[in-house]
Amino acid sequence: MDLKTVRILVTGADGFIGSHLTEALVERGYNVKAFVMYNAFNSWGWLDQAPPQVLRNLEVTAGDVRDPHGVCHAMRGCEVVFHLAALIAIPYSYHSPDTYVDTNIKGTLNVLQAAHDLGVSRVVHTSTSEVYGSACFVPITEAHPLQAQSPYSASKIGADQLALAFHRSFATPVALVRPFNTYGPRQSARAVIPTIITQVASGARRLQLGAQHPTRDFSFVSDTVEGFIRVAECDDAVGEVINIGSGFEISIGDTARLIAELMESEIEIDTDSRRLRPEASEVDRLWASTDRAQALLGHRPRFEGMAGLRHGLTRTIDWFRVPDNLARYKAHLYNL
Repeated sequence: MDLKTVRILVTGADGFIGSHLTEALVERGYNVKAFVMYNAFNSWGWLDQAPPQVLRNLEVTAGDVRDPHGVCHAMRGCEVVFHLAALIAIPYSYHSPDTYVDTNIKGTLNVLQAAHDLGVSRVVHTSTSEVYGSACFVPITEAHPLQAQSPYSASKIGADQLALAFHRSFATPVALVRPFNTYGPRQSARAVIPTIITQVASGARRLQLGAQHPTRDFSFVSDTVEGFIRVAECDDAVGEVINIGSGFEISIGDTARLIAELMESEIEIDTDSRRLRPEASEVDRLWASTDRAQALLGHRPRFEGMAGLRHGLTRTIDWFRVPDNLARYKAHLYNL
């Protein structure tokens, strides 16, 4: 599919990955409409910080993915939908699981139903590596069993299966992107890399973290965005699930020490019990197989291996070190 010839909607465009994806699409000259969460402040989230040339060429509409009428209205006239709107914080899913069912499952149903009713040409649905749970084998392929180890991951499994069911039942042209741990500028401090960086940048030398032993496959945000775009362009991706990751794993503890090295800081790490997942809920190992992405999409991460991680972290650290950016974060608080 040639994205230059179609109208594109991005749900969750106000969020971390969504804002980067929206900017990338506009910068490529595509016709883009951003769907952001309605709020009384008229805030467009991270899109408020988008370059003027992006905002001049972007239509923004506010609504709530949980409302089927608003979703259908936003999607009308769009041929491609990137569906990223979701609740993503795992700790908050222990606290308020009902909101995850409403947003992640029902919200996805609303997008799929509108796509079916409107005859949308392509829906790119956002999954997550959390649906795999702790790895049974590595690297993790798309055939890995799905294991719900948190209410969040359960809600995403439900959303994924709805998307695939619409494809099988109604031939809805759905493709699933399964990003591993995306990081980069503008990421929420509910994620571990911004948690580490903001604490160090704020002068802390004793970092408060959760478990240090789990490994993660960290994917720089521009690589994740490129994966989304390639999935939308690839007709053979319809009906498929495709991992997007770096193909490299590193422990949380080693990641913290690497960040400290790059920030030229000496640190000690304390375990904050509030940040620990319940034992059976902790995902101990995530490491992506990127074979399908390479074979189907021709997508290979630019930020690959340890060298790629160091480069991506350096770019992320540089962004967080800008005083106006750091001031948006509450580094002294635990972000649920």
